[in-house]
Amino acid sequence: MAEQLQRPLVAGVCLFMCLLAGGLCIPDPRYRESLIQEEASMQTGGQVVLNEKEKRLDTRLLKMKQDEVARADFPPAMHFFKARDLIRNSPMFSLLQKMPKGGALHVHDLAMVDIEWLVKNVTYRPLCYMCFTNTQSIRFIFSSQWPEPLPNCSPWNLLETLRAKVVNTTDLDNRIRGKLTLFTDLDPEKVYPNQDVVWDRFEQAFMSMWGLVTYAPVFREYFYQGLTEFYKDNVMYLEVRALLPEIYELDGRTHDKAWTLKTYQDVTRQFTAEHPDFFGTRIILTVHRGANSSVVTEAVEEAMKLQRDFPDIMAGFDLVGREDVGRPLWYFRDALSLPTERGVELPFFFHAGETDLQGTDVDQNLLDALLFNTSRIGHGYALVRHPVAKELSRKKGVALEVCPISNQVMKLVTDLRNHPAAALMSENHPLVISSDDPAMFGASGLSYDFYEAFVGFGGLRSHLGSLKALAINSIRYSSLNASQQEKALTLWQRRWDKFVSENAF
Repeated sequence: MAEQLQRPLVAGVCLFMCLLAGGLCIPDPRYRESLIQEEASMQTGGQVVLNEKEKRLDTRLLKMKQDEVARADFPPAMHFFKARDLIRNSPMFSLLQKMPKGGALHVHDLAMVDIEWLVKNVTYRPLCYMCFTNTQSIRFIFSSQWPEPLPNCSPWNLLETLRAKVVNTTDLDNRIRGKLTLFTDLDPEKVYPNQDVVWDRFEQAFMSMWGLVTYAPVFREYFYQGLTEFYKDNVMYLEVRALLPEIYELDGRTHDKAWTLKTYQDVTRQFTAEHPDFFGTRIILTVHRGANSSVVTEAVEEAMKLQRDFPDIMAGFDLVGREDVGRPLWYFRDALSLPTERGVELPFFFHAGETDLQGTDVDQNLLDALLFNTSRIGHGYALVRHPVAKELSRKKGVALEVCPISNQVMKLVTDLRNHPAAALMSENHPLVISSDDPAMFGASGLSYDFYEAFVGFGGLRSHLGSLKALAINSIRYSSLNASQQEKALTLWQRRWDKFVSENAF
């Protein structure tokens, strides 16, 4: 302790003497070292104290990262679609897959599950119909009778019959697969030359899978499969942004939002019963930000009711969709003020700052999200350009949900070393790592995004303490209450200690 107090004192004296000399002096190595250590301590995980086993694992991690950085084809500097296979074959990625990552706090309901599961499992079920739109997209529906025609769509094809007619079903499956994801083996920069193109394909892909996932027998299995994929990736808790769509039956009957939320609850209980080291899920009700004020008002009313009726599974409310073309948060201020006016607690988890525009109404969403007491900020890519919002988020402990791969694929950043979160991590700004829409990007779970954050954002300076802090953040900044957080942290710590023991060699 005395040595720690003496070091800054000595360094301070050295600096003072140098200043007296007009700055024309040789810098003292001790002062230089103290500055390096001070800066290192400020980063995410910089003050985490590692035990002996963790130090051994940290040494192994550093060697792995040095090997990654030395590669000519450095994955974080490449588009994820080109880098995915390189990441998959990386020893660093294999280790991160084993690591208990805590919670995934920013995941969307219809993009959780590997597209391969939808193609090979769901589209091969009986009574699945498909049509082709005039925008080269596809739509699906399950029906006991021949479906009514859709506007701007070809006549329906029963997939079972269509597959019996085609020579090569693999080609048909590949075509379907390509419509349900953004991932491409072609040059992604040419396929998606700008944000307008990639966002249009993104929204079309959601529309394509809608009829598959919202079919009642599939819906339950889809969510269970999503939990399975995250669980296998050593994620123990999820907070899912969900539109709570009407779920339909084979005869055309539909179920309301309460039924859908109850199904999420039932599947979660089943999964946690079968996997005792999985802590659970909570749902954040969402509505598209392109809606008008009356629709959002109705959605907030619905969210307050669901919060009252399903307090265990219902976490709060958010607006989703492309921020640049949607209505800003301030436009919905009357609707978003309803919970406070009525004395009802409805936590907000607003997407904000998922933009590279500056000075627009949309660019004020970060500040408005904080004014409406958002619990976390989805993406927050633009936060470094807003010093007031940045300071407010730090003081209020409002974490950013950083989704590296999503930000790159949606063309906010090219080289992930230049992502704004790299600067935020260097000063331990509150943040968590999540994966947004992994199925859309040809990813799964959370490990790919942890790789990009650890190797790309952190460089050689981030270490095991950074990973540990990020995992703990995902529980500390979750919507779980204090008691639940402590239980989750205890569960996570046991898994962490086991991970360290098995890999510290």
